[in-house]
Amino acid sequence: MNRLAMLIATALAATFATGAAQAAPETYTIDNSHTYPQFTYTHLGFSRQTQKFDKTSGTVTLDRAAKTGAVDVVIDATSVNTGFALFNQHIQEPDYFDTAKYPTITFKSSKMNFNGDEPASLTGDLTIKGVTKPVTLAITHFKCMPHPMRKVPACGANATATVKRSDFNMGKNVPYVGDEVTLNFAIEAAKLPAAAQ
Repeated sequence: MNRLAMLIATALAATFATGAAQAAPETYTIDNSHTYPQFTYTHLGFSRQTQKFDKTSGTVTLDRAAKTGAVDVVIDATSVNTGFALFNQHIQEPDYFDTAKYPTITFKSSKMNFNGDEPASLTGDLTIKGVTKPVTLAITHFKCMPHPMRKVPACGANATATVKRSDFNMGKNVPYVGDEVTLNFAIEAAKLPAAAQ
């Protein structure tokens, strides 16, 4: 009887240990070559213009078993790409991003919200031009799988939110140029070996 009890206890311990291992959070490094934050706004009522940033870094931490996660993103504001060098320079001046004083834009999540087994939204702090505001990003697409070429675990997602640029001391030319700005994030991240991080 004691032997049976020991076997059961050992099996339970192994089960819990396996469960704990499976629930361990995993950290993915953002792939800058496939991560392009974009922002869209109205221009004089004629059209909706979309611009992007070319340099992004950071990490995504995910524990799908525990339904928790975190995202820490740093965008190089000097990498803003409008397609025109003169506009790139103009949008970095003090009335807008003021990249000489504030060269980065950051988003640091405080909570990842799940719908069933999939992340549905991220709540966190967005900092632009030294101003920090709470923002919730709705996750519109999410997928994790082994990367077919890099042969490592990888995840990708699309997320969106709407903010007012005037909230970040960037209100010049409102309302002729729209105050409401739609943020769209396309992010890919991979779980890299320690030596490669």
